[in-house]
Amino acid sequence: MHELGNVVDSFLRYLQFERRYSPKTIRSYQVDLTQFRNFLHTVYESTPDQATYAMVRAWLVELSQTELNNTSINRKVACLRSFFAFLMKEARISKNPMQKVRVLKTPKKLPQFVAQGEMNLLLDHHDFGNDFAGIRNQVVLELLYGTGMRLAELISLDDKRVNLREQTIKVLGKRNKERVIPIADSLTARVAAYQKIRNLEFPDHSGVLLVTDRGTPMYPMFVYRLVRHYLKPALSVDKKSPHVLRHTYATHLLDQGAEINAVKDLLGHTSLAATQVYTHNSIEKLKKVYQQAHPKANSKR
Repeated sequence: MHELGNVVDSFLRYLQFERRYSPKTIRSYQVDLTQFRNFLHTVYESTPDQATYAMVRAWLVELSQTELNNTSINRKVACLRSFFAFLMKEARISKNPMQKVRVLKTPKKLPQFVAQGEMNLLLDHHDFGNDFAGIRNQVVLELLYGTGMRLAELISLDDKRVNLREQTIKVLGKRNKERVIPIADSLTARVAAYQKIRNLEFPDHSGVLLVTDRGTPMYPMFVYRLVRHYLKPALSVDKKSPHVLRHTYATHLLDQGAEINAVKDLLGHTSLAATQVYTHNSIEKLKKVYQQAHPKANSKR
């Protein structure tokens, strides 16, 4: 029998260094596995490496009885799937108890995105200032909106991955998958201006592209606070986070006629299904146009 702590620690290190999961996801998985361990110990006097399908199912039933929503339960299912797949890979167990476990149905939610007019107003007309912080903050927003990169991809960028001559940024995404994203002339110029003032302010910076006001590498909460501050006036979204700008990037591309497979590659999706969710936003927009403009749209007969 393996000690849970050793097994979980090995699993979390695997997620961090080999799968490159975000720190937030790793913390969530750690909480989920601790809850699962406590359930097994209390109800079955067992440990995760002895878990069966019946034990997993019993835990999921208990979770549903606590009125936890299906989305949250499915996240815990995803955690257990990854965990037991890891145990199988490491030959710590001989049978995967997750083989017959199915995810629960959840209502489909369309990704939130900032209206195009609001994005134009923010990026083209907001006075960010000419000091280091203002130039840096605008670059962060324009990188998120202008490339659709994930938060983890943004803060891991270094100068070597930014090719201003070719107007491209090389991003290291999930599962160490690399992709090249083109950037617009305006963003190229802003990045160049930012690098110039950053080098003057912090000549000994480590080579990471984005730094804080103290010259240290940017971290997730810094970006969250920055994005929330600047998106505060945006009425088209309730949630104001870096990922909303990724949704906005994808939706605006499709609204302007971009081919969906190209958007898939730009976002770094492995499956087209993950990209297709953004087409629903475009369809909803067309429906609104139809309802407002067509003479027969609101006809009863």
